[in-house]
Amino acid sequence: MTDTTGATDPTDDLPADIAELIGVVQYEQVGDFPVERGYTWTSAASVENGNPLFWDDDVANAITGGPIAVPTLLSAWFRPHHWSPDRGEGLALQVHFDLKARLDLPEAIMSDNTIVFHEPVRPGDLLRTRQILRSVSGPKTTKLGSGRFWVIDVEYLNQNDELVGVESYTGFGYKRPPSTDSVPGAGPGAGAGPGAGAGAGAGAGAGPGAGPGAGAGAADAGAS
Repeated sequence: MTDTTGATDPTDDLPADIAELIGVVQYEQVGDFPVERGYTWTSAASVENGNPLFWDDDVANAITGGPIAVPTLLSAWFRPHHWSPDRGEGLALQVHFDLKARLDLPEAIMSDNTIVFHEPVRPGDLLRTRQILRSVSGPKTTKLGSGRFWVIDVEYLNQNDELVGVESYTGFGYKRPPSTDSVPGAGPGAGAGPGAGAGAGAGAGAGPGAGPGAGAGAADAGAS
């Protein structure tokens, strides 16, 4: 598992204003629209998911006390419509971008993403979400560069303040090492031969959770 320790290390130079935000609720947001059953049917149809829980009201009543939304649609209820007359611009997972800017780490990836499901999401629910910084590591160096890992939880609650799910993201913000494209003293013929090349990439993940209470995925936050 990714080492994200070091946030409370007295020898660490983590800025005090960031340390003070650990465990603090930030960026509370209410969904733009109630949960719609049509989204569940469209999502299930797109992958030919024939689970009767999502199609048969009798089955839903017997198992979950009524229809529920597909659990893995949790974050979809906060994906804004293309346009709204009263909405300004914003970034998903704003805490992540705040950390990049405050720590002067221009590059970033998401190395881990998990989802834990709680109360079912039902048609008509109006959800809200909030972001919580859980930890920031001490300085780390990887093949990508030097920077820090951080863990951010995104909590989802319904209109009754019941927790319906938690997404946890592990990010790594970093600076790339100095370029080695120009090597002092390198003479003619020092270049790479045919077929040689170099590439770099980052990204990891698994598909949406394989059952109630568990899930995994990954998102590349990229450079801002």
